[in-house]
Amino acid sequence: MDPSFTAEQDEIRRTLRELLRRRCGPEELRTALATPAGHDPALWAALAEQLGLPGLALPAGHGGVGCPPSDLALAAEETGRVLAPTPLLATSVLAAPLILALGTDAQRARLLPRITDGTLTAALAVPGPALATALTLTGPGDGDWAGGGRAGGVQARRAGDGGGWRLYGEVVQVLDGHSAGLLVVAAHAGGFARSRTLLFLVAGDAPGVVRTRQTALDATRPQGRIQLREVEVELLGEEGTDVSPALARAGDFAAAFLACEAVGAAGRALERTVEYLGQREQFGRVVGSFQAVQHRLADVYVQVQAARSAAYYAAWAASGQGERVGGLALAQALEALRRAAAEGIQLHGGIGFTWEHEAHLYFKRAAGDELLFGPVHRLRAHAADAAGLFERTEVAV
Repeated sequence: MDPSFTAEQDEIRRTLRELLRRRCGPEELRTALATPAGHDPALWAALAEQLGLPGLALPAGHGGVGCPPSDLALAAEETGRVLAPTPLLATSVLAAPLILALGTDAQRARLLPRITDGTLTAALAVPGPALATALTLTGPGDGDWAGGGRAGGVQARRAGDGGGWRLYGEVVQVLDGHSAGLLVVAAHAGGFARSRTLLFLVAGDAPGVVRTRQTALDATRPQGRIQLREVEVELLGEEGTDVSPALARAGDFAAAFLACEAVGAAGRALERTVEYLGQREQFGRVVGSFQAVQHRLADVYVQVQAARSAAYYAAWAASGQGERVGGLALAQALEALRRAAAEGIQLHGGIGFTWEHEAHLYFKRAAGDELLFGPVHRLRAHAADAAGLFERTEVAV
């Protein structure tokens, strides 16, 4: 592994940071979160037009830039620094790779160019509590995580003799599910003997689709409730295809992407705390000069740097260069972000404990991501199981 960045990667990061500095400050962030969509469409259009960010990791043959997935993951460090409220995670990290991996030629040709130019956003509709399981981050990905059509799931049924499909059910906690133009819906099909999970393409405005925005702990990750009432849908890919391998690959890359996002957020939270402590005074001295405070900040810095190294390796490995370690990197990055945000809140003193302070957005990002894609101890436990670190041995008595 070459740890240095290429000239292209450096340019992507520099350009993206400059754009976000101008277009996504604290006031712009809060204004975007208060909109019905939960993000700024103008910022999303700028990211697509100026950087091609939605299609950065998609093949040039489908309108994308053709960069390796690691470039998109590294760009996530910059979006994480400012907690940019965009549909990048839902569209380009969770939905687009599944369309690319499973879709027919016609489906790819119809959908991917529109995702690349930013005119189509997408969301992966999996029951919120089962998202980490579906992506094989906290378990093997088997079992009826799609819900089987009961509360919190969707049932797929044949629509007459024409070979089409209809969906019925409800999914909650869908990232950008309330605003995405395209839904990739995981649904349970077949009876007990032929039970299986399939993925379907559903237009966000299709008849029978009812969507509402939900209140989320982390407002920078807007979530929606989706109700499907006998909606006519299109199967993603060919019937009989096992969707589990594609979900596992998407999950590993999503973990690397989220890890890079988290270390970007952690680094920025630490920077803001250091800046504040260089100005705040107590007992006639700058607080940042106290040795105890410096020790605490040094511990956070070491933890963030270790998480950054793990995230970079996971991003490189997700491009097919090494083993899948996204879950481990995500666990380390989420711990670093939670630590950096918590220390920032405390070291900002009385102002840090006010709900309106920006430090709380970073803390809620760490907690929200752990609820959706973790928790940390399960990310590590699944990685240990997959590696066979704690295999049981039979002991003769």
